[in-house]
Amino acid sequence: MTVNEIIELFAAIMVLLGSIMALISAYGVVTLPDVYTRSHAGTKSSTLAVLLTLTGVFIYFWSTEHYISIRLVLGIVFLYLTAPVAGHLISRAAYVTGIRVEEEIQKRKN
Repeated sequence: MTVNEIIELFAAIMVLLGSIMALISAYGVVTLPDVYTRSHAGTKSSTLAVLLTLTGVFIYFWSTEHYISIRLVLGIVFLYLTAPVAGHLISRAAYVTGIRVEEEIQKRKN
């Protein structure tokens, strides 16, 4: 196995891990009970999923084609900076409008 094949395998594993994290994120968004936990699942794990996928693609193109894509690097940086801020703003908007946490709702029903 050559070094280039090992790098390609590493890039493929990163893309695979990114797709698994995206699946976990989608499952969390669908099944979690309130806006705060859904926002957490939607931002944290999906950010990691996209970052793993884009990094795997970047490494693949860098090792096989000897091509450094500035668009991929900018996509990684832009997503890394904006996704946590968007999740925070969604949670803050939910808090300001008075949406309660699911545990509090369950306690008041009992």
